[in-house]
Amino acid sequence: MTDLLRSSLSRRAVLQSAAVGAVGISPALRSMAYAAGSDAPEKTEVKIGFIPLTDCASVVMASVLGLDKKYGVKITPTKEASWAGVRDKLVNGELDFAHVLYGLVYGVHLGVGGAKKDMAVLMNLNHNGQAITLSKKLADKGAVDGAGLAKLMAAEKRDYTFAQTFPTGTHAMWLYYWLAANGINPMTGAKVITVPPPQMVANMRVGNMDGFCVGEPWNHRAIIDGIGVTAATTQEVWKDHPEKVLGTTADFVKQYPNTARAVIAAILEAGKWIDAGLQNKNKMAETIAAKSYVNTSVDAINQRILGRYQNGMGKTWDDPNHMKFFNDGAVNFPYLSDGMWFLTQHKRWGLLKEHPDYLAVAKQINQIDLYKQAATASKTPIPKDVMRTSKLIDGVVWDGKDPKKYADGFKVKA
Repeated sequence: MTDLLRSSLSRRAVLQSAAVGAVGISPALRSMAYAAGSDAPEKTEVKIGFIPLTDCASVVMASVLGLDKKYGVKITPTKEASWAGVRDKLVNGELDFAHVLYGLVYGVHLGVGGAKKDMAVLMNLNHNGQAITLSKKLADKGAVDGAGLAKLMAAEKRDYTFAQTFPTGTHAMWLYYWLAANGINPMTGAKVITVPPPQMVANMRVGNMDGFCVGEPWNHRAIIDGIGVTAATTQEVWKDHPEKVLGTTADFVKQYPNTARAVIAAILEAGKWIDAGLQNKNKMAETIAAKSYVNTSVDAINQRILGRYQNGMGKTWDDPNHMKFFNDGAVNFPYLSDGMWFLTQHKRWGLLKEHPDYLAVAKQINQIDLYKQAATASKTPIPKDVMRTSKLIDGVVWDGKDPKKYADGFKVKA
């Protein structure tokens, strides 16, 4: 580990220290100074929990391809049944890390919904690649998109049930944002339930919900099985949105910083490998389709990871904004503004009663310095800014500059 990091950083460190000269050590050099004398990972075998979803792929492939060994660790992916189970095992230490919903980590850190523990986001695992599925029964009545759904719900009054995967998680926020953008208040105009991702299709098949938001491959699985249609992709809600993260507890980072850094670097390399081309993506699909991982057919995975979409009603299209795991490093940086956005939505929907200190919370959770060190070791490009700007489906721009105003500015809210 030490030799690898020294070789990748020593020349850069020398150049930077020469440039700084008598002025002192630059912050960038100081943040990398660990490398010259760091020990090997404090913990060499780690368990990383995952839920059976396509976007667990970089965690799985880091282990399968042996990229973890390059950084002195052994990753054991462990399949979990629900996000609540992932949360509990992270909090009590049964898992060292997890492939986990961005908003779940923030919710636990603030004690939303019960469990409270200081948490850490180490990196983004992917952008894009989730979807909103409506039942075939609704589609047959014209509800094939947001406008059609709103029209049907206004015309045929009844209780409409929609499922997400965890109350503070990404799928809940994409579902709520999409419904609200189409004039449907998810808190008052619909019933929302929580269902684990692998159980979505089975529950829709027996009529337990009218629609759901989940990660792939379960939206495409609903189309293959003839029970649902894709009404929207989440990249339509927010192009290049943050999705799953590598999460752990703040205590773990404090106790095992070298281990955390090594795992980040290994998963960065796995994401880079996946995004490198068609052959790698097909190999990834074949690997994670296995029973020990996602447990589905390869054809449920290998189309949408290439951007080849169909909506279940005859429409097909190529989407350049499909699921990405690396994208020249643009995917993985833990932007503070990304974490803050989830807090604004938690406030919008009443999960948070008061405004938190948005920026301070994001700085506590998102491990920017640790990520930069791992990115440098794995030769991953690093953006200049810790914030980014995006325009969402309703035309509202999010840049992290005034989160209170942003959170309070929505017409449709709790």
